Amino acid sequence: MSAQDKCCTIAPYFRVSSGKLEAFKELCQQFVAKTSEETKCLYYGFCFDRDLAHCREGYADAEGLLTHLKNVGSLLEEALKISEITRLEIHGPEEEIAKLREPLAGLKPQFFILAYGFRR
Repeated sequence: MSAQDKCCTIAPYFRVSSGKLEAFKELCQQFVAKTSEETKCLYYGFCFDRDLAHCREGYADAEGLLTHLKNVGSLLEEALKISEITRLEIHGPEEEIAKLREPLAGLKPQFFILAYGFRR
């Protein structure tokens, strides 16, 4: 594993309330627009399987991930009125994950530590 790799990903899975899928998708467009301005966001987008949604997102480092959560906080509050997070994963190297454990503890994520790999 390269010592240079500080990439952190957050993987939230949402179950959208019955009849609220179109409203949720409208919020997704707002999430994408707001996030597109973040300099440390590497990629961002929403995927769907009927009433299940997943946001695939990656950040240059822990700071980028925390900045994103602050940036979209009010949108997330709106999304959680019509959906629930069913699973939340955080992936990254231990040094960066250590910076996220306390700030994200209230969300009760599952943390995955990068052990093997490379980054181009």
